[in-house]
Amino acid sequence: MPDVRLASPQGKWVLLTTVLGSSMAMLDSTVVNVALPRIGRDLDANLSALQWTVNAYMVTLAGLILLGGALGDRFGRRKVFVVGVVWFAVASLLCGIAPDAGVLIAARALQGVGGALLTPGSLALIQASFHPDDRGRAVGLWSGFGGIGAAVGPFVGGWLVDGPGWRWVFLLNVPVALVCVPVALRHVPESGGGQQAHGRFDVLGAVLGALALALVTYALIEAGGGGVVVAVSAVAGLAAAVAFVLVERYRPDPMMPPDIFASRQFTAVNLVTLCVYAALGGFFFLAALQLQVVVGYSALAAGTALLPTTVLMLLLSARSGELADRIGPRIPLTVGPLLCAAGMLLMLRVGPGASYAADVLPALVVLGLGMVTLVAPLTATVLGSVSVVRAGLASGINNAAARAAGLMAVAALPLLAGMGEEAYREPAAFDTAFDKAMGWCAGALVVGAAIAAAVVRRPPPDCKRPECLRHGGVTAPPLEGEPVRKKLG
Repeated sequence: MPDVRLASPQGKWVLLTTVLGSSMAMLDSTVVNVALPRIGRDLDANLSALQWTVNAYMVTLAGLILLGGALGDRFGRRKVFVVGVVWFAVASLLCGIAPDAGVLIAARALQGVGGALLTPGSLALIQASFHPDDRGRAVGLWSGFGGIGAAVGPFVGGWLVDGPGWRWVFLLNVPVALVCVPVALRHVPESGGGQQAHGRFDVLGAVLGALALALVTYALIEAGGGGVVVAVSAVAGLAAAVAFVLVERYRPDPMMPPDIFASRQFTAVNLVTLCVYAALGGFFFLAALQLQVVVGYSALAAGTALLPTTVLMLLLSARSGELADRIGPRIPLTVGPLLCAAGMLLMLRVGPGASYAADVLPALVVLGLGMVTLVAPLTATVLGSVSVVRAGLASGINNAAARAAGLMAVAALPLLAGMGEEAYREPAAFDTAFDKAMGWCAGALVVGAAIAAAVVRRPPPDCKRPECLRHGGVTAPPLEGEPVRKKLG
């Protein structure tokens, strides 16, 4: 039984290192958006290169995060967490010194691998280390501090871009890792490994999943230019996706067991997740560009402008979860996406000369209230739609689905909105395309709301309950249970 007490010096060290590790990955998912215009100018990169700067990270993270949790169970959660932190820091250093867009994109893909190792391990270490009497409070502090990090991330990113430069958005991870690793090795107890896990890893499934995401993403980003390579990539991506489904169906120990989708509620709530996080991923990618390219904000001003959404989530997400417990998830999962859609439509008012107080802030407040309304019930419904022993797996699948939806949106929205390769250098053209993109995002949210209204019902009373009551992340719902854990064998 874990016996670390939260009030002890060791407990505080465990909490510190897990917060630092998870914050590295969470901040990188949001801060980079603010730096994109400056990266484009400094590296003479076109819009597709900026899309890949975001998506190269998301492809490997979404494709490998389930495998990362299983590796921690097999070889030791602390060991895999430390490897992930070191990997992430080295990749961040490569991003920070990248001489051109190609090197930056490759380094971002490596960052995603590190993120897939450390993200599930962060919460797993909290759960495996603390005494049962302190576990709930420790998880609450971990999620609360992580939410604060997510809230200040765009502000810090903007300050770095306008100050020492965009490269420090990545280089800042190196000193954080230099603190995190020795603390973890000295103070965090090892868990997992040994006889606790057996069987074979679903490496083939993980590779096929990541390959399908990468090929389809490439086809969407490069579709504007057409050509045989784009068509071949699209077909190969779809073939890899079919192969992934077949492998998962016939393997004895699949990474994503197909039978988990036999639950109609689980399938429905993941469809809602795809719609919601596709819209949110596309919005936060484009909004940071809109505020800088069209409205004329500095990177710091743009990052600060986006704070209300995460602050509202941090302050109100726990109360939203309590409300959903009383009234059931269907109403929040219907109303929340509709509020988000309204917020995105309000962003149509944000153009040249827009006022922050009159135009930008109302849109972000409505969007933030929508996110507050839906995120906690979404997580609770995912956990409640499967058996308790599969709750961690269900949360991991849902988290990966959200990240995959976001990267697909970043790839597809510029194509759907008619953005050219140089659109972010042309304020008028970008403004027109941004308005079209907000229409697509709002449409996806309405579809998600319709699915929730038609299918989602109240989970059974004895289901697994969320432990992360406060959450400030905008790229994916929180990992819960024994994160991304699966029985190996």
